[in-house]
Amino acid sequence: MSASEKNDLKEQVALLPFSPGVYQFVDRNGTIIYVGKAKSLRKRVSSYFVQSKEHSAKVRVMVRQIVEIRHIVVGSETDALLLENSLIKSLQPRYNILLKDDKTYPWIVVRREAFPRVQSTRQIVRDGSQYFGPYGSVMMQHSVLDFIREVVPLRTCKLNLSPEQIARGRYTVCLQYHLGNCKGPCVGAQSEEEYARQVGMVVSVLRGDLRPVRRYLEGEMERAASELRFEAAQRYKQRLDALDHYAGKSVIVSAKITDVDVFSLLPDDDVAWCNFVRIRHGSIVGVSTVKLSTGVDADERDMLTLAIQHIVEHVAGGELAREVIVPVLPSTTLLFNGVTFTVPKRGEKLDLLEFSRKSARIYRAEQLKNLEIRNPERHTERLMNALQQELRLDRPPRHIECFDNSNLQGSHPVASCVVFRDGKPSRKEYRHFNIRTVEGPDDYASMREVVYRRYSRLQAEGAELPDLVIADGGKGQMGVIHEVLDALGLDIPIAGLAKDDRHRTAELYCGYPPLLVGLRPTSPLFHFLTSIQDEVHRFAISFHRQKRSKDFIHSELERIDGIGAKTIETLLRHFRSVEKVRSANIEELAALVGPARAKKIRDYFEK
Repeated sequence: MSASEKNDLKEQVALLPFSPGVYQFVDRNGTIIYVGKAKSLRKRVSSYFVQSKEHSAKVRVMVRQIVEIRHIVVGSETDALLLENSLIKSLQPRYNILLKDDKTYPWIVVRREAFPRVQSTRQIVRDGSQYFGPYGSVMMQHSVLDFIREVVPLRTCKLNLSPEQIARGRYTVCLQYHLGNCKGPCVGAQSEEEYARQVGMVVSVLRGDLRPVRRYLEGEMERAASELRFEAAQRYKQRLDALDHYAGKSVIVSAKITDVDVFSLLPDDDVAWCNFVRIRHGSIVGVSTVKLSTGVDADERDMLTLAIQHIVEHVAGGELAREVIVPVLPSTTLLFNGVTFTVPKRGEKLDLLEFSRKSARIYRAEQLKNLEIRNPERHTERLMNALQQELRLDRPPRHIECFDNSNLQGSHPVASCVVFRDGKPSRKEYRHFNIRTVEGPDDYASMREVVYRRYSRLQAEGAELPDLVIADGGKGQMGVIHEVLDALGLDIPIAGLAKDDRHRTAELYCGYPPLLVGLRPTSPLFHFLTSIQDEVHRFAISFHRQKRSKDFIHSELERIDGIGAKTIETLLRHFRSVEKVRSANIEELAALVGPARAKKIRDYFEK
């Protein structure tokens, strides 16, 4: 492995998230040689590239062949296990322990029969039975079955309990009936309606609705405790704990959805990120995301059609499943003969579409971060040029300044200014301002004072002026800044970031009079402007809290008659906080400020 390949792999590992998922190692021929699961992708994958005596010879040989690392992020460790199992069976990587048997995932089935049984199975038969799962391990599946059988008494026998067979009276009750684990439907001791209600309770648990069983267990636990049957109460408590740890269903493997393809689309200015998920025999066997150039203002349906064509040709091997799940219908379906397109509104198909969208968002974020890490100058250049174009500026805004006010019902009013140069915060140029001329909570007057003080000083010193001023607010704040700059004879472009009712950045304005800029909230440029807004808000809030805390400390000690500023400074330098001054005894205080002042301090705090 060359030095450039090692550096490239280090960058790929650094970009991995700390999320659960599945990773794939690819060799120089583009072949996947290993598939693994991880609770934290970055921690697990990075362990392969650290010198360790625990690594076997096979691992060291495998690592030397890796040139690319692919990964898929999922929601839990169980999903990672299920997806790893599917991919190993589908891809059969060279360095995996291949799953050569014909076993598949463990499921729980509610049989379609008279007096249905609830059983474990690995085979899915399309006979109308209900299947729930899959489960990441047999132990997890058995714990759920044991829990259900403890709570709900259902039959476990193989008898044919049709009405005719029961009417013949050939059956007798078994040991499970005498143990209380079955109510004897085989001898007519339990009606089919009552049994169906119990099966409904089991199905609600398997579907994730735990309320009926929870109410039952809590009632039984309280009853047992009130009757001083503490061992029984503890058993119900343990069942409640098991209920709390019961895992929900997974979208990685499904009993209902067999062979489908899923496409999701993330439009982003003149490009789009399209994710493709392939499902065969109910399991995800492939996930990939591609970036496509679509042109500015392209219709979403047209972009989706273009993306599907590209992926079918270059990723999906030239074929599609008969059913394709999409966020919107393509602009034309004539290009895909024999394919039914589905736009889901609810259920497992919508869950699969959301999984695809999440994968696309993760891939986009990683690619943008990768671009910034590998070529920060080019990334900054594109960002500055895009900002110049969107805000109709004469030149790229290399020097940006943003202002924000902070006060608490008019008290301790402060403001802050943050400076960004070439898209990066220049923290040594940040400035705090104490509001001097404004009484009460008047944001416009505070902004007017701060902007005037900032730029009149820069003007007097002959210092460099910014290429763009951003107001943390909408048209009103922009108007105030424009008035001040106009009075100073300065022609600096202005932009404003307005928030919605939920205090989220929603709109971008530029110029004067302010014009709304049609910028997509998911674009990198909008994220950059939002990061500036978040930074100036953080800087203003931190200064405001600091000043408020300092004023509170001084005001508390200043209430003591006969204690001046010099004594307060001496006390705080020694004790570090008002609380320690409060708890100090009179001898400690007298040694520091004299007996007379010490008595005044103790008398104040004791009162």
